[in-house]
Amino acid sequence: MLHPNQFDVNEAWIAFQLNSTPVKTDLDGDFNCVSLMDAASCFMLSSTLIPATNKIEPSQLEARRLLKQAWAHHQTYPARLILPHGQFATHLATAAKKLGIEVVNMPEVDLLPVIGEAREGFEEYLQSGDEH
Repeated sequence: MLHPNQFDVNEAWIAFQLNSTPVKTDLDGDFNCVSLMDAASCFMLSSTLIPATNKIEPSQLEARRLLKQAWAHHQTYPARLILPHGQFATHLATAAKKLGIEVVNMPEVDLLPVIGEAREGFEEYLQSGDEH
């Protein structure tokens, strides 16, 4: 299990799907939200909505954009990018490796102590939007 105190700020970023079920829109269909978080501070560095039909995999352009937006906060990339096993293995992993970032795969359950609160907050936000 990961814990934020295991890291220094900007040492490792975690990529994960923020939503548990697709975000539904009337005009554009369903989306998943892919996010990058700093493992130490739990600061959300960047996120993007991708069509749910993409099987939770950002395109090459979306992957590069996620990393570039995250880079903008400290103008540096982390030593490691942590990915949940079986997710983001194509474009995001490739883009990170091209930037010299080590890609580490872990079981998603081991990431929950770090990403769980962000997921809960996002779900609450979505639910509060349904009430208005």
